[in-house]
Order: sequence, then C-alpha cells, then structure tokens
Amino acid sequence: MRVLVTGGAGYIGSHVVWQLLERGHQPITFDNLSTGHADAVRGPLVIGDLCRREQVLEAFAQHRPEAVMHFAARSLVGESVRDPHLYFHDNLVGALNLLDAMQAHGVRLFVFSSTAATYGVPQRVPIPEDHPQLPVNPYGDSKLAIERMLIAYGRAYGLRSAILRYFNAAGAAPEQGLGERHQTETHLIPLLLQVATGARPVAQIFGRDYATPDGTCVRDYIHVLDLADAHLLALEKLAAAGEGLALNLGTGVGHSVLEVLTCARVVTGHELPAEDGPRRAGDPPVLVAAADRAREALGWSPSRSDLRSIVASAWEFHRVR
Repeated sequence: MRVLVTGGAGYIGSHVVWQLLERGHQPITFDNLSTGHADAVRGPLVIGDLCRREQVLEAFAQHRPEAVMHFAARSLVGESVRDPHLYFHDNLVGALNLLDAMQAHGVRLFVFSSTAATYGVPQRVPIPEDHPQLPVNPYGDSKLAIERMLIAYGRAYGLRSAILRYFNAAGAAPEQGLGERHQTETHLIPLLLQVATGARPVAQIFGRDYATPDGTCVRDYIHVLDLADAHLLALEKLAAAGEGLALNLGTGVGHSVLEVLTCARVVTGHELPAEDGPRRAGDPPVLVAAADRAREALGWSPSRSDLRSIVASAWEFHRVR
C-alpha cells in the first residue's frame, strides 16, 4: 500500500517507515522537520505542516495514499503544561486537517500513535485498555481528544482506525542509523547514555521515595522495532476489513529507574555517576501495560524488548554518533 506517514522523520516514525519499505509498502513521509531529521527518512519526503490545510490536501492529491499512519505531534509533557495552547492547536488542528483530507480523498485506514498518558495516574496496574482515561496534562488531553475524533469519524464516515497507546518506547536500529535524537531529551535511557558518551556529566534520579521496591519509578519499556511491528500488523488488519482497534503496546513487565541505571552501567562499561533529585510533577510511581489484547488481536509478540537488548541497541547507536 501507499502509506502517508506523518512525523516519519521522527524517532518512532522513521523506524516504521523503514519497516514499511522492508515489507513492500510505499511510505511517503510528511514532516515539518521541527524535531525530525531529514537524514532519517527512507523514501519520499514531503516537507509540510499539518496545520496548513492546503499543504495536507496537496500531499494527498500528489501521492494518493491508501492509508495514513499518524505520528506527528508535540509530545513534551512539561511544555504542554507551560503552553497548552500550542498543544491543543498543533495536535488537534493537525489531526483534523489530516482526517478531513482523508475524507476528501476517500482514504479509510488510519493508524494512530497514541500514548499511555491518556490514562493519567493509574488506578490499577497493569493498566488495561478499559482503564478510565483521565489525563493529567494537556499532552495527554490532546491525544485523548484525537482518539475520540477517530471513534466519531468511524461511526459517522466509516473510518477504520487503530489506536495504539505506547508505554515507554526505547531502543534503536543502529545498523540503519536510526535511534533517539531528540533536541530536548527527556527519556531515561538516552539520558543515561549521554553520560556514558561524555555529553552529560551526571544522571539524575527524580525521586527515591515512591511506593516501589527500590523507591524509584517503574516503567514498561518497549523496543521501537517491536512498536513498528505492531503498527504494520495493525495496518494489515485494518486493510483486511478488520474493525477498529484500541490497544496498549507494552510488555507487561516493569523496570525501575535504578534497574535501568544498573543495566546501562553493565552494557556500557561506564560508572555512570548519578545524583538524586526531586520528584517530577505528575510522575506516577508505576506505569505498566496490560499487554494481552495486542497479542491476541494482532498476533503480535515483542521479541526485542528485554531490557538488556533495548539498552544495547541504543548504546550501539549513541556511541558511534
């Protein structure tokens, strides 16, 4: 299929574009390159802004996609709290322009990059898909609003969508030169690896007084290539006239900050000095997915997401950059 991939120059999107090509699809990346990287793109790149309706319509007219994978979004939680207008405008207007272009061109297949942030502070762990969705920041609110758009468009217009709620995406495809290159890095594993490369003097541990076995936050880490596999399986299921989906993408296994730090020390062979800092506002103690539904619905089985494999792939990417 011809697949328009918004945000295909970004971290997760670029890995998915590569996998689409590997499996015989024709991805077209649509990205404004505000946070993405042109050199990460495989195949055609359309530089454009989803908030510019005419640019979106032009991309559809020129490339005639048969499906859309939507990764483009503003995604920094702290920034969303400081500037909610930016998040509601860019994320919601962009999604609405994209959906309306799909309507105008008769495109019915949509795979959406959503987030566990739509659940807010979990009331139970592991978190199932039917958990109440009560986001605690504008980023999560904006993603949940798009989920609701997709459901409404499905009922009214026959859109078939797969809503994929990520937990902690991590890892890299170093042999392809693909990995995390955020301009403002907030993710634990690349932050630790920046200490190993000398780009950062010390790692910070935000809070040691959580109600967890070692006092630090616990998260469910999923390898970016396992995420990519799930996206392709979801697209294929929708294309086979499958019904809409809303699925968690995680492993069901949590690792604490200190466990990740220990693993990074072993993989890199560096001491990785760390210092304690205060809790970050809005950080739940534990975020772990109930992941059975994705396995059942897609026949998906994450095969690269043990912690050591994730950290080792990311380290191979970071140490040669």
